[in-house]
Amino acid sequence: MQTPKIFESEYRFCLILWKNEPISCSMLASICKEELGWSRTTTYTVIKRLGERKVLKNENSMVTSLVSKQEVQVSEIDEMVEKKFEGSLPAFIAAFAKRQKLSDAEIEEIKRIIEK
Repeated sequence: MQTPKIFESEYRFCLILWKNEPISCSMLASICKEELGWSRTTTYTVIKRLGERKVLKNENSMVTSLVSKQEVQVSEIDEMVEKKFEGSLPAFIAAFAKRQKLSDAEIEEIKRIIEK
């Protein structure tokens, strides 16, 4: 199953959900008002929209995610590599490594990941 597309404002909402789930709609609306400045109506609209796209489920006013943060992140990276680097993971890694100073520990971790 393909991970549903989550847009930036929805992702910020999902960060709150992932941190607090399961959570009631009313509590989620309160947190979104505090952290995102959203009205209750906006939060309920996002809950409905993400429910329709199978990102979350709202059952008996309790909200839980159907996709994980890691699944969303991997999907976003896959899309970016495909769009910006013509599907080339080495080109993506080379561009990333040129812009970021990697510590020896990070380099070793990346090597371990590649070897797996």
